[in-house]
Amino acid sequence: MGVASLRLHGYQVRMLNTITHGSATSNTPLLIAHGLYGSARNWGVIAKRLSDERQVVAVDMRNHGDSPRADSHTYPELAEDLAGVITAHGGQMDVIGHSMGGKAAMMLALNHPEAVRKLVVADIAPVAYGHTQIQYIHAMKSLDLETIERRPEAAAKLAEAGVESALQSFFTQSLDLANKRWKLNLDALADQMPNIMSFPQTDAVWDGPALFLSGSESDYVLPEHREEIRARFPNARFAKLPGAGHWLHAEKPREFEAAARVFLNA
Repeated sequence: MGVASLRLHGYQVRMLNTITHGSATSNTPLLIAHGLYGSARNWGVIAKRLSDERQVVAVDMRNHGDSPRADSHTYPELAEDLAGVITAHGGQMDVIGHSMGGKAAMMLALNHPEAVRKLVVADIAPVAYGHTQIQYIHAMKSLDLETIERRPEAAAKLAEAGVESALQSFFTQSLDLANKRWKLNLDALADQMPNIMSFPQTDAVWDGPALFLSGSESDYVLPEHREEIRARFPNARFAKLPGAGHWLHAEKPREFEAAARVFLNA
């Protein structure tokens, strides 16, 4: 898709870059929304495998990958961005969202209930979190990209900046080596970090089928969050992937795929 924008429900909607896997089938197509600092390409393996039964569309969220840049990065805006993709694909999709993408997917279901058939929320709750992810922006901005020729060099520099090994290669997937830049709007994401870590207050309820899938080693979805989740999503189901942390789709891709497939096909 292009980089045009339009106004929808009062928001400036960005036409997101998408990567499509498979062809349309009789099954509802699937939309995948990545988390903070991610991209559609991060989900390539899972998206391709799930496309054996349905068309799968992975997006670059605004300020990520090849999607347009914007100064504002709020969940109502991210939800409208996703709604634009769904409209372009027939008006209803199943949706998987991880972390930031999971919050955007929840907001989408609450604001556009007719647009979502089934919802998979990966390791996030509709709550405000007290921690921040801005340290990773500082680490990425500390790299002198003019001196870096290969991704392993960038990963080593990120390690020196204190980034844990599991995230080094993940971040370098968003490095545009040819143009010596990050495919992330780091300044806007830093400015908007309070919005990213929060979740809008709303009385909306979505009563469609929702699976809240979390890693057993993660602390992002706690028992005390379930009341808030059920208040917004009364048909929520909960499952954990043993041995997985917050990046459960990367740590346990086959198990994640299997859990999503069973839920979507039920």
